[in-house]
Amino acid sequence: MKQKKKHFVITIDTEGDNLWEWKEGTPLGTENVRFLPRFQDLCNQYHFIPTWFCNWEMVNNENFTAFANENLRARRCEVGMHLHAWNTPPYYELPRWENSGLAYLTEYPSEIMRKKVIAMTDLIEKKFGKRPVTHRAGRWGMSEEYFRILHELGYIVDCSVTPYVDWATSVGQTPHFAGPDYSNEMPVISIRQGITEIPVTTLWSEEKKRALWLRPNRTNLDEMLYLIEQYADSNCDYLMFMLHSSELMPGGSPTFKTEGGIKILYEHLEIIFNEISKNYTGVGVEEYTRKIRG
Repeated sequence: MKQKKKHFVITIDTEGDNLWEWKEGTPLGTENVRFLPRFQDLCNQYHFIPTWFCNWEMVNNENFTAFANENLRARRCEVGMHLHAWNTPPYYELPRWENSGLAYLTEYPSEIMRKKVIAMTDLIEKKFGKRPVTHRAGRWGMSEEYFRILHELGYIVDCSVTPYVDWATSVGQTPHFAGPDYSNEMPVISIRQGITEIPVTTLWSEEKKRALWLRPNRTNLDEMLYLIEQYADSNCDYLMFMLHSSELMPGGSPTFKTEGGIKILYEHLEIIFNEISKNYTGVGVEEYTRKIRG
């Protein structure tokens, strides 16, 4: 067995139920909070430290804040900021068109972007007693201005870049606004406007002509195991796993619609966590960032 020198970073986009199918103006559920302890318990078994990147509706859920605070006190998790622009105050009306999707924060004027980041930051500090310094953008949407705002407000790290992935088909709200293009990004740590960027772990597959993710989708166990093997033998110091909190609940996502789907999810999680534990030690995003920043 290799010595545990590398770092395993678990990131969970902690948000409302099934936002893939949610429409503005309809109720936004947070039932997935009830399903988070099972995942936390699995992480505890392996001494892994999930970072819960939480958004507006989840931080306003008392059951979530109680769950997170209990695990924060025990140093079993970290909490960071995940901002969905469409329901984080202040309200600001953007133009729409017939193909409008949910808005990216980067569609708003700079002063509105800043106010929304401040609102989300202040809420997290109020609920958890600690100012957040870690971040992932809603819908992966970053810009140089967004990085600059995060830096000015005391954030130290972002985890929004998805190497080899182009989000051009994920449209925003304003006419012809598209998601970011990370297809030319490499899975390496960098500094952007003073923010450490730690990308999600992906691996380009020449055979499949697409990126492989360390993100379960029911059918990609072999791909994840291959990715883990390739990174274990590489010079890269970390692996970053990601999932949405709502994917831990039956019917909380298009991917895991049934109890049977969740059963498969946890079977795959057990397999990949066991494999990762052979060469990696668990660490939260903030702790890892402070290690590499010195």
